[in-house]
Amino acid sequence: MIRKLLVANRGEIARRVFATCRALGVATVAVHSDADADAPYVAEADEAVRLPGNPPVETYLRIDLILDAARRTGADAVHPGYGFLAEHAGFAAAVTDAGLTWVGPSAGAIAAMGDKIAAKELLAGAGLPMLPTWTDGDAVTDFPVLVKASAGGGGRGMRIVRDPADLPAAVDSARREAAVAFGDGTVFVERYVDRGRHVEVQVFGDTHGTVVALGERDCSIQRRHQKIVEEAPAVLPDGVRERLHAAAVAAGRAVDYVGAGTVEFLLAPSGEFFFLEMNTRLQVEHPVTEAVTGLDLVRLQLLVAEGGALPVPATPPVDGHAIEVRLCAEDPTQGFRPATGTLHRFAVPGVAGGFTPTRGLRLDSGVGTGSTVGVHYDSMLAKLVAWAPTRAEAARSLAGALARAELHGVATNRDLLVRVLRSAEFGAAQVDTGFLDAHPEVFAPLLPADRLPLAALAAALAGAAARRAAAPVLGGLPSGWRNVPALPQVVRYATPPGDEIEVRYRLDRRGGLADWSTDPTIAGPATADAPDTPPVVELVSAAPDRVLLDVAGVRRVFRVHRAGSAVFVDGPDGAAELTELPRFPLPCAALAVGSLLAPLPGTVTRVHVEAGQRVVVGDLLLTLEAMKLEHPVLAPTDGVVADLPVPAGGQVETGAVLAVVNPEEAPR
Repeated sequence: MIRKLLVANRGEIARRVFATCRALGVATVAVHSDADADAPYVAEADEAVRLPGNPPVETYLRIDLILDAARRTGADAVHPGYGFLAEHAGFAAAVTDAGLTWVGPSAGAIAAMGDKIAAKELLAGAGLPMLPTWTDGDAVTDFPVLVKASAGGGGRGMRIVRDPADLPAAVDSARREAAVAFGDGTVFVERYVDRGRHVEVQVFGDTHGTVVALGERDCSIQRRHQKIVEEAPAVLPDGVRERLHAAAVAAGRAVDYVGAGTVEFLLAPSGEFFFLEMNTRLQVEHPVTEAVTGLDLVRLQLLVAEGGALPVPATPPVDGHAIEVRLCAEDPTQGFRPATGTLHRFAVPGVAGGFTPTRGLRLDSGVGTGSTVGVHYDSMLAKLVAWAPTRAEAARSLAGALARAELHGVATNRDLLVRVLRSAEFGAAQVDTGFLDAHPEVFAPLLPADRLPLAALAAALAGAAARRAAAPVLGGLPSGWRNVPALPQVVRYATPPGDEIEVRYRLDRRGGLADWSTDPTIAGPATADAPDTPPVVELVSAAPDRVLLDVAGVRRVFRVHRAGSAVFVDGPDGAAELTELPRFPLPCAALAVGSLLAPLPGTVTRVHVEAGQRVVVGDLLLTLEAMKLEHPVLAPTDGVVADLPVPAGGQVETGAVLAVVNPEEAPR
């Protein structure tokens, strides 16, 4: 039996495995880079070993260091988690060669499914339906197509191509991204199916020849080919579920599969389905399967790795419905680019448990309040899962918890997730892989434009209450109070898109709100949704962390949290992040006109233009790589490249000048 387990991974998956180990009485070992030394998963392990080296992401790929950590701690088994070395056949072989128990499929099965081109050929022989596939871009005859990395997944190295002229550039870009993410730049081209659904089957095998299907998941809602919403069971046409399960089991038997795996399919609108790939590991979205089956999949992994037989029927019963969302550090104001920073507060209400099968709300998080989100790893912060008797109840519960969550300090995709869950189309199960493209309305922030002034007013009143509470004398007097009416209190805030809003208010001698306004010339022009006349508001109470306002006869509670100059306001309509601006700002150097700034820390991998070159709007200037993704930097206007201060290979921080384009009329 396994006595001590080393998890060769980080973040929430390490915490997930540790949770089951604690329940089973198995000792745990964490490994960590220098960047992860203070991460929650490290603190939760019984023992932890530092993996030296830079960049931090590559330390988790050092097989020699991980095996040495197992030897030094006396671990007798290794769990790979997902990502990094989880689907590395050489790692699986090295672990078993070292006399350790490998918690996963055999190296042979990993190798067979790891090369997606070879996997398609093998499983086509087992009878699984396939999409037309090309390994030579010049041979492609049928568009649209999808360029895919042969050695990996997770959306890395994927490009949709509809115009044949765009295929060579897409292949080159996908190769570069795949080489960075997986160490293998091999790509292939596959027929793309519009309005297809991504449906996958959870399979499990043991060493006694058993392979079973533990249900399916719908993972169709994706952005940049990465899943953001997953659910179980999938809403399927009659007869499709049984055929999907049978095909998945056939795939597992074709490679003598042992352990947890996922067989992924593309379901066409016609009801036909096609094999996409097999992931030889535990999936990120496994909690929804656990929720509806009641099974602990990590426990089953350990049991099978020890040589035990699967204690589940071929078709376990499914109870209720579960939906999972991936909460990611991404900035909606910057096209959902990965975001960095410090989580000043990370709190989700109503959570019943985490990391093991839970009814109600489950939170699997790699971070917590105080965590630093850097550029080295994937942008996912946490997974929030809701189980309920029905799909509609699960969606409502999940959306409500997300909307009320306090996520302060790092921009996230929370608002997008809430709008997806609350959309009529999602409620009717009308989903496919093009859902986000077809529904741009879900990208709107939760907080309506006409409610931002109220959030700013709440922030100002909370700030005044905090100053009065800290006042050494006359703390009971209203802020800014005078015997005779005087000028109002004025507070200016910056918002994440780069706008400003000015709040003016005056309190009466009772501490009530005598009058207030916002400056429309600073807050932005008035619209039908954001009129320039503020609503009638009465101040009911104000504390440093809570403001209660009566807005035209309706009481509204605003929770306010301050971290330095940053003010986070969570209200009934949504959340606002504001930065209080100094009353007397210091002079600073002005940026050159046409400066393009780095939206996040990263590495300039390629510079595509030269100083003095004429460009037109949309031309690719350079490529910035961060969080395992390529981010193109495009010319914002016609003009001439005046400066390129960062060469290829250069490291930059947020706000660094990447290029300067003088806005001159360029010849067409």
